[in-house]
Amino acid sequence: MGSPLSPAIANIYVDDFETKALETADLKPKCWFRYVDDIFIIWPHGLQDLDGFLSHLNGINNSIQFTMELETNNSLPFLDLLITRNNDNNFNYSVYRKPTHTNRYLNANSHHHPTQLNSVMKTLIVRSLRLTEKQNQNYELNNLKIILQQNGYKLHQINNIIRKNLRHKHSEKNNVNDDRRVLILHYLKGVTDKIARKFPKNEFRVVFKPYRTLSQFIRTPKDTIPGESQGVYEIQCCDCSQSYVGQSNRRISARANEPN
Repeated sequence: MGSPLSPAIANIYVDDFETKALETADLKPKCWFRYVDDIFIIWPHGLQDLDGFLSHLNGINNSIQFTMELETNNSLPFLDLLITRNNDNNFNYSVYRKPTHTNRYLNANSHHHPTQLNSVMKTLIVRSLRLTEKQNQNYELNNLKIILQQNGYKLHQINNIIRKNLRHKHSEKNNVNDDRRVLILHYLKGVTDKIARKFPKNEFRVVFKPYRTLSQFIRTPKDTIPGESQGVYEIQCCDCSQSYVGQSNRRISARANEPN
């Protein structure tokens, strides 16, 4: 939300923030890797000094406060990676899924073009091959087979994509500019896929999108209280932690704009 420049400006500020924070710290981490607002560090100075380093970070700007998560059983999740420290202090990597992850993906029976359904399988498989250590790949791929079959995908389709990506895992993809014109069609099985075949592939790149999405059917998935309705409201005091609860027979939006 906001200005299109907001992410770039925020990133520039945070980059300057972390540079100053590290330069002024009494003790520094062995490494510091940041992705947006997630940071991975290796701290070699002990837990007590780590608390001091966290206090140092939180004392620079009251609007930027950090929390900390320590490794558990030599493992620590970072983004979609689970990083495990071995006895020799080397790292093993595997795919991380939150405990609340439902393993629900776009169902194979959903009304989408086959290329979009295939991309679900390919994305998960490529991620596993790129992020997982070789000794953990069989476990991760077998786990993916179970998950994808639960979402309606056929085992032979899954195996075909695994074989293709294992074969081309180390091949470099040439970055070639695609100058073809893009044609976007609503996907209607048996109709628009036949229309797409009428366009020369060397001139057009056909992209399909769903004809109707669930959000178009369900405009308001949650119950809302319209601003033009009467009802009970709560107003928080700006100077203390107390609040005022009242009832109005007029529009809530009108009452909200009046002095408290």
